Amino acid sequence: MRRPLPRTALLVAALLLAACGSPPRRPSLPERQPMPPPPADVARVPDAVPRAEPRSTHGNPPFYEVYGKRYTVLASARGFVERGVASWYGPDFHGHNTSSGEPYDMYAMTAAHKTLPLPCYARITNLANGRSVVVRINDRGPFVANRIVDLSYSAALRLDLVRTGTGFVELRALEPGEDALYAAAAPPQPPPSQPAPSVAQEPVIVPPPVVDEPAGAGALVLAPQDLSLFIQVGAYGDPANASRVLARLQAAGVPRAWMQAVASNGRTLQRVRIGPIASVADYDQLAARLATIGFPDARLATD
Repeated sequence: MRRPLPRTALLVAALLLAACGSPPRRPSLPERQPMPPPPADVARVPDAVPRAEPRSTHGNPPFYEVYGKRYTVLASARGFVERGVASWYGPDFHGHNTSSGEPYDMYAMTAAHKTLPLPCYARITNLANGRSVVVRINDRGPFVANRIVDLSYSAALRLDLVRTGTGFVELRALEPGEDALYAAAAPPQPPPSQPAPSVAQEPVIVPPPVVDEPAGAGALVLAPQDLSLFIQVGAYGDPANASRVLARLQAAGVPRAWMQAVASNGRTLQRVRIGPIASVADYDQLAARLATIGFPDARLATD
């Protein structure tokens, strides 16, 4: 979950965003806001239902900049798949306008993304426990290193991410109707109990305890619980290039680096990876280290 930004940082961000035409979500207030009272059924808020919507007149500039980094908004969400770290945002932003101009409702099934067009829809799957929800993406963010999506409180609750604050997820963009058969094939599971929203601990990728609860309301379970996660530095057609990259990593003291040959589209690629990754903290530390030695685009991989 993101933390409020210093006042000077907010002013700098506002100046940068004003020059780009259509800014991302309004920064948080310097003082933490009280938690709005949740609806009685907040743990059972249903999935968003993908439908055709016009592109928002707000929040979809060709590009924008935050903290000196430029983000290019995608022309379409079709076929977009991404794996990485999810966070969630709540009372600091509740009631403020999202990038699309709609008020943010932390109890709705929504999310924020840096480059997907607004609005669009995506299925978010928690890679640690297989819980999965469908959200409507109507906001920009998160502008924190290595985070790919910011979830509403309700979405994070159903994925069991409120307790941990962050977690590894897969984001898969959806078109209207294309997810119906996929979702119907998976048995629904009830959501976890509601934890205090202020708790934020680093998650460890381990299977959750089995809870004897009635089926029929909650997140779908669509993924195994024992995934191995890695950081992929690159995939190279020339084995010599892969060997040079691996040697650079080892010379820099990066732990757990290795190389693997895989078949892809009729040819052999040499993947250079690090891992397995045990937690978000481990991932953040390694990704920051890779950026300092010239590999800022390393990404999360699961296979």
